[in-house]
Amino acid sequence: MSKPPAPDEPACPRCGAPHGADQEYCLECGYRLGPPSGVLGRLAVAWQKRLGWYPGDWVWPVLLGLVVAAGGAGGAIVLADAGAENHTIVATEGGPPHAPTTSPVTTTVALPTVPTGTPTAPPPATTTPPRPRALRPWPAGQSGYTVILESIPTTSGRGLAVARARAASRAGLPEVGMLESSGYSSLHPGYYVVFSGIYSSQAAAQRGRSTAAAKGYRNSYPKQITR
Repeated sequence: MSKPPAPDEPACPRCGAPHGADQEYCLECGYRLGPPSGVLGRLAVAWQKRLGWYPGDWVWPVLLGLVVAAGGAGGAIVLADAGAENHTIVATEGGPPHAPTTSPVTTTVALPTVPTGTPTAPPPATTTPPRPRALRPWPAGQSGYTVILESIPTTSGRGLAVARARAASRAGLPEVGMLESSGYSSLHPGYYVVFSGIYSSQAAAQRGRSTAAAKGYRNSYPKQITR
């Protein structure tokens, strides 16, 4: 409680608290004691008449800041709504812009019908590679001439000699065969002999040798085969 003012001491017209002659506001209730000056003074008097109290002149800058902030927020909302109506594509960090998706248009295409009784194409024929011609054995008890293509030691194995003879047959040489030299007196023993052709004369064997050379067997030579 404030003490009652002295007879010659001014008092607050609101609460009756004493105050100094040059005091602008009442220290008890905040009432503005001095005469209003300028815009703030007039606003302060209006506040006091309306609400019966006055917080101080600091309230006006605060209220102005609140008004400016509310106006800025309202403007941002209006701009955002306008942008949404225009379907603006916004690029965000971390990925490509996303355009509004629409349902794909389905197109129905009528395929031509195949009339009944139309012959269908036969399946492609499968071809099998031709089997290599069988190796020609030397006629039993017969002597004659031939073209020696290769002489392979028996220590190398019969399989190698057979493979070389079949290769010569695939090359297109005629009457390719293989014999063991140990069974013929005109040959050195210990070899598998790969030959081509069975001729009755040396001249015919020489012509066979030319054919073999043309197929790549340049070291071939004619030879008489006797028991």
